[in-house]
Amino acid sequence: MNLRSILFFICFFLLSFNVIIAQMTFDEVSSQLGITNSSGNLQLGAGVSFVDFDDDGWDDLTVASGNNIPLRFYKNNNGTFVEIFPLSIPILGQTKSTTWVDIDNDGDKDLYVTTDNEGNKLFENDGNLGLTDITSTSGLPTGNLYTYGASWGEIDNDGYLDVFISNRRVFETSVTNYLYKNNGDGTFTDYTEIAGIELDIELTFCSGFIDYDNDGWQDIYIANDKSFPNKMYHNNGDGTYSDASLSTGTGIVIDAMSVSVEDFNADGYLDIYVTNTHSPISEPGGNVFFRNNGDGTFTNIATISGTIFNSFCWGASFIDADNDMDLDLYVSSSRDGSDPTLASYNLYVNQGFDSFTIATSTGMEGDSNMSYSNAIGDIDNDGRGDIVVFNMNNSPSLYHNSTSNSNNYLGVKLTGTQSNSDGVGSLIEISINGNKQYRYTMCGEGYLAQNSEKELFGLGSNDIVDYVKVKWLSGIEDVIYDVAANQTLQIIEGSTLSIEEYQNDNFDIYPIPVSNDLNVISRNPINNYTIYNLQGEKVLVSNYSISTTNTVIDVSSVSSGLYFLKLKYNDDKTITRKFVKK
Repeated sequence: MNLRSILFFICFFLLSFNVIIAQMTFDEVSSQLGITNSSGNLQLGAGVSFVDFDDDGWDDLTVASGNNIPLRFYKNNNGTFVEIFPLSIPILGQTKSTTWVDIDNDGDKDLYVTTDNEGNKLFENDGNLGLTDITSTSGLPTGNLYTYGASWGEIDNDGYLDVFISNRRVFETSVTNYLYKNNGDGTFTDYTEIAGIELDIELTFCSGFIDYDNDGWQDIYIANDKSFPNKMYHNNGDGTYSDASLSTGTGIVIDAMSVSVEDFNADGYLDIYVTNTHSPISEPGGNVFFRNNGDGTFTNIATISGTIFNSFCWGASFIDADNDMDLDLYVSSSRDGSDPTLASYNLYVNQGFDSFTIATSTGMEGDSNMSYSNAIGDIDNDGRGDIVVFNMNNSPSLYHNSTSNSNNYLGVKLTGTQSNSDGVGSLIEISINGNKQYRYTMCGEGYLAQNSEKELFGLGSNDIVDYVKVKWLSGIEDVIYDVAANQTLQIIEGSTLSIEEYQNDNFDIYPIPVSNDLNVISRNPINNYTIYNLQGEKVLVSNYSISTTNTVIDVSSVSSGLYFLKLKYNDDKTITRKFVKK
């Protein structure tokens, strides 16, 4: 046996051994934690949200519901749940998805609810979880659109979240999808035709805003059912989109249910997992796993990766279930498991090299629910991702991650200042000894789902992260070095600019971001300063009668955003730095 063969068998043995020891375990804890009420019988299921809707640091649950059953709001009280009723007038029609989204950047979560038998609803949060129906004044549609999913992102990077509304109605010739632009004043404008989104009749379950080519602009991927091809719309950077379905290789024709996005192989490009039925109309059955090739194209690796599934699949979520520094994959099915060829769920363990294996002895065995949506959150803030699953005619399954190992974690939660306040559309990168991981922040994803806003990274045995980098839609990049493990890092857009760009031997400014007074300390006398906005317009100008090295600039009258401070010294030399105004 030659050396190459010996090395192959050693690698094979080590990989096989890793499969054996990679144990993931979950406990179904819904009833013991207070999740007991059924959402009823909904055709093609409904959605779940695992988002902290009252901003108290604990991930809450919101569950869509059937006719004559109110939406289920479960508030997380330090790891247990209690059902609350924040709507003064309950929605009693059949609902499909619930997304918590800060439409006005005021720091609290507003609520958008979709239905397929009455109009969608937008509720404004008063800051204390008082929800007021503002649909009629928002400019969003009030009539029934037969909506399933709603995904939120930025069309033009203006700092306000826009919405793509996914509509599906069989044998209905007037139902199309819509893209609505957020005007920044609590109202929206139909932007569908302006943006170049086709007003074709399609059967759309959901969509996702995704920057697939890393150009800083959010593209839109759309999952269509039956004979309607999926669509990839490329953002042209000017508020319009072009159909890139053919050029990217993503315009498949299957019974597409989900748009689940993450960078599973940590190559810096976002991948897409699309669920499917067992026997679609025009292609072989099974799910589709689009690996991003990094050149504007995708390759379906579902078969070679072992994630094709071949059941009746709906929700899918990426999760580092054992915190071993790579992303695993949980997929729901509407089959009860009685037929061994049609599984009720699968948890796929990432083995690297585009390869996954099915986890066994997870504690999920015996799941006989007809399951649809699923979402990832953290019930008890222990840094291990938990899973909630929508079940037909039953209460949701709540799987608490009880995996037993000593692996560490890092949580990251974002607050935008120049970008949208939720930080949606940001790419988070961490590095440990040159090994990178990425997370992409979304609002409305998977199948009618919304994952926690706290992004979890598994760190393995490492207790220090070399750096955490956030690339915001505004173009700002924040970097924090030498981050300790086992904490949740709160990052405000622009908060590390003083560390990254504004401290050197000659010049310091602080604080960044700034609310009122911007302190300037210079080693050389300053003659004057000018502050410019992103459009190059002068915002503030000052000339000093006597040159100074220390000054305080009152920026309280300046609107929130990114600005440039230009200092001119006595020798006519200038220096310019960016800063963020809260």
